[in-house]
Amino acid sequence: MQVSDEGYIIKVLKHGENSLILTVLSLAHGKMTGFVKGGVQKKKLGLYQLGNKISFNAYARVEENMFSFRGIELVQSNVVHFLSDEKKLAVLSAFCELFNACLPENEPLEGLIRFISLLMDNLQSESWLKNYALLEFRLLYFLGIGLDLGSCAATGTIENLAFVSPKSGRAVCYEAGLPYKDKLFKYPHFALRKQLEPTFDDVLELLRMNEFFLKKNFFDAHGLKFVRSRASLLKILRETKEEDA
Repeated sequence: MQVSDEGYIIKVLKHGENSLILTVLSLAHGKMTGFVKGGVQKKKLGLYQLGNKISFNAYARVEENMFSFRGIELVQSNVVHFLSDEKKLAVLSAFCELFNACLPENEPLEGLIRFISLLMDNLQSESWLKNYALLEFRLLYFLGIGLDLGSCAATGTIENLAFVSPKSGRAVCYEAGLPYKDKLFKYPHFALRKQLEPTFDDVLELLRMNEFFLKKNFFDAHGLKFVRSRASLLKILRETKEEDA
């Protein structure tokens, strides 16, 4: 089996004295894990970094075997944008660990890869954190945890949707949800209507909701422990917001 593709590095492990095992989110083939012979070299230290986009050839004798990555070249150096910003570095760590834990091997990522590229291609824009929150929101749907946000669970109306129920994952209108607002998530209008620009608190609320449903409907359902870097992400973002204020 032989494939050529491009993708984003999400995990790097040293193997033996001078080799590596890389995990890459590829554009056409999904998550791929492969062996890189001689990857531990000073001249290649900047290449094999989390978040970097690389091109590669991958070989395996049979489909079940781990790939051997060869002909690796740097397409886009993203790590430089993360290292100078504590919030971005926390997001990078959460992204890499979360997606490595959630995604199956060698299955196309379909529309999800577009949101990954949107994040990585716009790290210097003001929308980078919103893009990450939206990426996680799309991950829910990719994993089959799609929320029902089209109409109110209590009344059936499609008007004035204001909340999301943590119990059902369904939308709730303002009138029906107001008495229980402290127990509900805020409705993520900006995630469904592209023209809306969220506040920082709106983005944090979407990240909080994403975390809840990922833990409940994926990690807990599969008997898995939620990834530590993602569990601490909201605290780090809130702390850096207070420091910047």
